[in-house]
Order: sequence, then structure tokens, then C-alpha cells
Amino acid sequence: MTRVAALRLIVGARFPAYLMAMVEGSAMPDGVAAVRPRLSRALLAAAAGFAVLLAGTIVLWVHYGTAVFYEMILAGIAACF
Repeated sequence: MTRVAALRLIVGARFPAYLMAMVEGSAMPDGVAAVRPRLSRALLAAAAGFAVLLAGTIVLWVHYGTAVFYEMILAGIAACF
């Protein structure tokens, strides 16, 4: 008895056909999609950048207070124009 035949007898009823096909060495069927990560690296980098900006905003707000922080933001925007 071959190794694949023994595996089919032992666990064949518990595994789907496409997994058994992988064990046997044949190609996977067309209906099986590739596994992709849920979050891409670009999305994680954007989220990390947003978190850094948010943390910096909170730190400045706590340090300077609401009124001074607001004045600093307005002065920065005015300097851009």
C-alpha cells in the first residue's frame, strides 16, 4: 500500500477533495482561490502614519492647551497661503 493510499484510508473522510489532491501531487481545482492577507502593507503603513499624526496632535493639545493649539493651527494654515 502506498503512502497516499494509507493516508486516504486514515483521514480521507475528514479532508476535502482539494486537500487530498494536494497530497497526491495533482493540481488544485480552478475553484480554489489563493489566500490573501486581510490587510495590505500599504494600508498598515497608512494606518501607522495616521496614528503617529493623531498621537502628535493629542500631545501638542495637552501641552499647549486648547486655545494656544488652535491658534498654532490657524497660524500654520495662514503661513501656507
